[in-house]
Amino acid sequence: MKEVDWDDLKLFFHVASQRGLSGAAAITGISAPTIGRRMLALERMMGRALFVRSQQGYALAPDGHTLFDHVQSMRRTVADIARWHDEAFTLPIVSVAGEDHWLVGFVAENASAIRGPDDAFRLCCKRFTPDEDLTFRHGMIAMRAEPPANGNFAVRKSVTVRYAAYRPAGDDARADLPWISVGTESATSDPEKWVFRNREPQIHTWTNAPDIVEKLIAGGAGRGVLPVFIGDASADLVRDGEPIEELTHSLWLAVNDDDRQRPEVRTALDRLAALLKTNADLFAGQKAVRTRPAPALIAFPRS
Repeated sequence: MKEVDWDDLKLFFHVASQRGLSGAAAITGISAPTIGRRMLALERMMGRALFVRSQQGYALAPDGHTLFDHVQSMRRTVADIARWHDEAFTLPIVSVAGEDHWLVGFVAENASAIRGPDDAFRLCCKRFTPDEDLTFRHGMIAMRAEPPANGNFAVRKSVTVRYAAYRPAGDDARADLPWISVGTESATSDPEKWVFRNREPQIHTWTNAPDIVEKLIAGGAGRGVLPVFIGDASADLVRDGEPIEELTHSLWLAVNDDDRQRPEVRTALDRLAALLKTNADLFAGQKAVRTRPAPALIAFPRS
């Protein structure tokens, strides 16, 4: 049997609900004669009598009542799908992206400081590579070790970030302690690449997941490089020397200049800047306690 056209079923619903062609015509804007012809065609296609026609209008026949129940169920399903779709896409997305795996992780751990439960935007935490073009990345706040060299961006200087080598706490500080590296196939930022660039002969352990480096060090696999806001905060690790100066950098927050006045982007940017500033000493290696700024008292208004 030929598949039933949903438009014909919607028209059937209006005829049945209005008990006639005139009422359905008023609702749909389709002429009564056209609706009458389409209802006859629907009955022929389905092989069922749907209406009892009289001078008083169109009453539903037994098969018409059955179809009416099915169409009502379909309309409820369509309405549910529409609501589900609207809920998913009515709120704009703000992405906070970074070249450094650990910095993105810090933002993820403090996501509630960026987006509150009543804010009318969605938050995405993601990574990007240093050579990625941000020109057309709308709705993104990029955390970079250097400001963009070109393009139409609004740029804000943030905290100083330092990195150091760490060894397990309680280790005897032996000189031959091997190194742990992030694998060459997954390392993207300079801190992730430092060990295999500078200590390759002493690498005994590696991983393709930078967040595992801290666990490998604490587990006794060797020493590795971490941002000081990670290493200093761990009771299982101790610094193996001073911060590595060549890895020290300022953190720059960059957004597409066309986006910076969008309320949701501005709100997320201001909150991210406040979160980083509150933890400036932690990123610089001057204390080992992470703190969060006071939560916003005014929620981002719904449009």
